[in-house]
Amino acid sequence: MLGEMRVLKGLLLLALLLPGIVVAGADPTDPLEGYNRAMFSFNDKADRWVLKPVAKGYRAVTPDPVERGVSRMFSNLGEVLNIVNDLLQGKVGQAGNDGGRLLINSTIGLAGFFDVARHAGLLKSDGEDFGQTFGVWGLGEGAYVVLPFLGPSTLRDAPGLLLDGVFQPIGEIDHVPTRNQIYGVQVVSGRADLLEAEKLIKGDRYTFIRDVYLQRRQFLVNDGEVEDDFGDDDYN
Repeated sequence: MLGEMRVLKGLLLLALLLPGIVVAGADPTDPLEGYNRAMFSFNDKADRWVLKPVAKGYRAVTPDPVERGVSRMFSNLGEVLNIVNDLLQGKVGQAGNDGGRLLINSTIGLAGFFDVARHAGLLKSDGEDFGQTFGVWGLGEGAYVVLPFLGPSTLRDAPGLLLDGVFQPIGEIDHVPTRNQIYGVQVVSGRADLLEAEKLIKGDRYTFIRDVYLQRRQFLVNDGEVEDDFGDDDYN
């Protein structure tokens, strides 16, 4: 479900940045499709019966400014992972930008509740993670795989999720009940952000999300450079 949340977030970006891309019609290699569809169905039912209703309730009772502020706070925590992977990919300038955002928003921005850094010209990036870093280093993405509860991934991205967790500041909280409560709020807040994005899904839900995930990962690994399959056409 967490992975699917990241995919749904990418839907809005794909709609804005890649208006000519064909999403649902793509047919990437999916040798584990039988297993993937079964796991996708399990995750989807868990989301529909548990997480989505909770997210709707959270949105209904939480004032919009507070909801957006909480979402920004968790996004601010994600800057730690961004900085680490910026450096591993040799993106020193971006690391400086993300580091500046973390410093300013964690202090003046009240732990990230307000995005003060953007007013200083430090804009939020698309984000970096270890799966992207592996891709930048030349590791192929491998087969598409749906993970229990975590959702869409690949054989390259899945191990990166473990490393991503190492740089999750919430995990440093010693008090277990408090840590789990914060994790819970993070998941519900993230799911609430995606309620509107679901309207973009068309046709077979599994195929749509799979293709969006793979194309979005390609977009991120290549820093926004997407291969144009029609570039060789000759219109003389």
